[in-house]
Amino acid sequence: MEAARTTVAEVGVGVSAHQIAQRAGVGVGTFSRRIPSLELLLETVLDEVLDEITDAADRALADPDPWNGLCGFATAYVRLRAESCGISEALGGACKDALATRIEQLREGIRRLVERARSSGDLRTDVTWQDVAFLFAAAATGEHTLGLRADGQQWERNLRIVLDGLRPTRAGTVPGAPVA
Repeated sequence: MEAARTTVAEVGVGVSAHQIAQRAGVGVGTFSRRIPSLELLLETVLDEVLDEITDAADRALADPDPWNGLCGFATAYVRLRAESCGISEALGGACKDALATRIEQLREGIRRLVERARSSGDLRTDVTWQDVAFLFAAAATGEHTLGLRADGQQWERNLRIVLDGLRPTRAGTVPGAPVA
């Protein structure tokens, strides 16, 4: 499972059994004897990550401070998206049939978090939960753009800028250094 999760994070949902077996230090034959199917393994890996995201949403909804809850969820969600191109692909629709119920649960969690933060006055009234879903996905940037190379903290900078932009007032400090 660890080898599969790491390989999916690096390669994406198009990963091959050979790539996972190589990462695990076993041959493809051993992989095939131990794993019923590559599809089932990928679904299990993605379910595991979605469990982490769902747990983050549950913790956020339990937080008595709606803004703090939304920010805590956003940090966990964007970090997981930034760390795994596989989860970003899955959340972007690459595995929609296999994960449809889980994706719907996540959408509902984001909707509830946004509504709570908006009702408390901590979130701009002109922003929808759908806007927030796109903004959080956009914050989990790739390593390269326009010939620039991001460091490991770029997603945190992006997220802070997004969160500050979602507030009706009071911008915070952007973490990390800008890309040179």
